[in-house]
Amino acid sequence: MEIPFSGSPRPTLGVEWELAIVNRDDRDLVNAAEAVLEDLAERHGIDSTQASSPVHKEFLRNTVELVTGICNTVDEAMADISRSLKAVIAAGDRLGVDFFCAGSHPFAHWTDDMLTDKPNYVEIINRNQYWGRQLLIWGVHVHVGVSHADKVFPILNALLMKYPHLLALSGSSPIWDSKDTGYASTRALLFQQLPTAGLPFQFETWREFERFAGDQMKTGIIESLGGLHWDIRPAPSLGTIEVRVCDGIPTLRELAALTSLIHCLVVDLDRRLEAGEDLPSMPPWLVQENKWRAARYGLEAEVILDRECREQLVTDDLTVMLERLEPIARHLECADELADVADIPRIGASYQRQRRIASQGGSWASIVDSLVSELRGGVAISRRDSVPSDQL
Repeated sequence: MEIPFSGSPRPTLGVEWELAIVNRDDRDLVNAAEAVLEDLAERHGIDSTQASSPVHKEFLRNTVELVTGICNTVDEAMADISRSLKAVIAAGDRLGVDFFCAGSHPFAHWTDDMLTDKPNYVEIINRNQYWGRQLLIWGVHVHVGVSHADKVFPILNALLMKYPHLLALSGSSPIWDSKDTGYASTRALLFQQLPTAGLPFQFETWREFERFAGDQMKTGIIESLGGLHWDIRPAPSLGTIEVRVCDGIPTLRELAALTSLIHCLVVDLDRRLEAGEDLPSMPPWLVQENKWRAARYGLEAEVILDRECREQLVTDDLTVMLERLEPIARHLECADELADVADIPRIGASYQRQRRIASQGGSWASIVDSLVSELRGGVAISRRDSVPSDQL
């Protein structure tokens, strides 16, 4: 089958941020998405049924998704999503509910009434049964514009080498079903249980991807390209590469930092490709191992760097990466946000902050309290806003 790719002439940016809704009594999930969207429609004229809406329904009725428009810079994207966040939090205040963003909820359990009444969501449960019902998980998706289909898989394959860095920095799902799993990201392993989720195939050409997609549709594995729930995937109709690696990110400042890192990585690879460089890649078995190491050990993971199987602590390689990307960040006007990435290991990623609360005798509900507070308190988005380090 032929899949047209609506190439983007500029490395545009789009961000999707999934927020969970919890009650104010025991901090369990609450199916209040419909009420929140009705409030936004009444007070702000936001029609969530429109593709251009800044707030959408999601898979679960306890979730809303904030979506930016097509942006040119990280600052523009964060200003866009910040407006939506303020409106959503205000709606929650009127309804008596709160929001947080993390890869998982510490103690919530699936119930049949959680599912949004939408055919493709119902099909996920019908097809995947028990494993589909485990998806009480939240993430962040970042789109970066790419000019031509022929660039997509060389960039995607090279980007997989930085997969563990993104997952380790964003890991925020250490607790599942009232148990500390020992993982930084339980979400990453839960989601890959679906047959069309997880790591993407590493195609060499767009034509190979078209043949693959044709096989998938012919055999009924997927009905549309949206059925490919890969951790990194092409979005042909948007002309972007969509990076879906990250766990739910609790604060705007961290969201800005990781969005800038993704933007810089894709643009750097695009430029190198334009300059005639053969982009690096790694065999799938090494990429898979890196994903597991990052999910398990987070910022303490020792990652595989290349085909020669050289290894390094992920935070040490991150330091080198940030230095190399700094000129790209200046060009993309996100140098401050990229610099904020280095603060995450220093202060602690979300999975570490959550464990810190538990180690001090905090309850699972108190962890949700902390995540709610982090989301509310994160109104500043970069160093320009003079955010104290303890408010990351």
